[in-house]
Amino acid sequence: MSTHHLFRHAAFETSIAKPGGLPPALADTPEIAFVGRSNAGKSSALNTLAGHTRLAFVSKTPGRTQLINFFRLPNGARLVDLPGYGYAAVPEAIRRSWANLLEHYLKQRENLIGLVMIMDARRPLTELDLQMIDWFLPTANPIHILLSKADKLSRQEASKTLRAVRQAVEIYGDQITVQLFSSLKKTGIAEAETVIGQWLANWERLTLTNEPATEQKAEQSASDDEQDRQPDYVIGPCRLKIYPD
Repeated sequence: MSTHHLFRHAAFETSIAKPGGLPPALADTPEIAFVGRSNAGKSSALNTLAGHTRLAFVSKTPGRTQLINFFRLPNGARLVDLPGYGYAAVPEAIRRSWANLLEHYLKQRENLIGLVMIMDARRPLTELDLQMIDWFLPTANPIHILLSKADKLSRQEASKTLRAVRQAVEIYGDQITVQLFSSLKKTGIAEAETVIGQWLANWERLTLTNEPATEQKAEQSASDDEQDRQPDYVIGPCRLKIYPD
């Protein structure tokens, strides 16, 4: 699968404000979600990857992304723009609403294959970023961190930051990858496309090799069925302070 211009020609599909409005989680439509702390440069990063100046709304006021936005990619996958977190000047009712919506999507979306986290390279791995990582890791899906606004750092500072963040997350093995990114300088695009393209290739390979369950498997004992229905992990109520971006 070619990863060159992976996000080019992304087309808006729908926006939703409630879990009930989510489009069907189609088995043949993998989704890649983008999330980040408010004002970390998420909208700019999305626009840069897509080569589109207005794919995602860029505002000087944090807290403006108030919907989950779905975009269809030419290869059939979906790009999903999630509300940001960490911006306090939002009514409590809205905060609770978006926490519930984000939790529902990230915990239960069956065709979500990976999460791209955008962090300001000058302030990476904030407390809320770490909470998001710890919360998402049990899904076993990969996380790719874009250290955005890398152009604000000197080359030495950027290299030092990249090395420090990679060292901080190396305990998670291959599940988390990290890179520098600059929307202003248009740097880091190819690396991001390669990583996310590999997610899609892995998903495609697993989909092709996943055979339907046999009749014998379908006739397991009631006790085994009950055990199989138990989740492999338990994620408690979302305590992240998720805010519109």
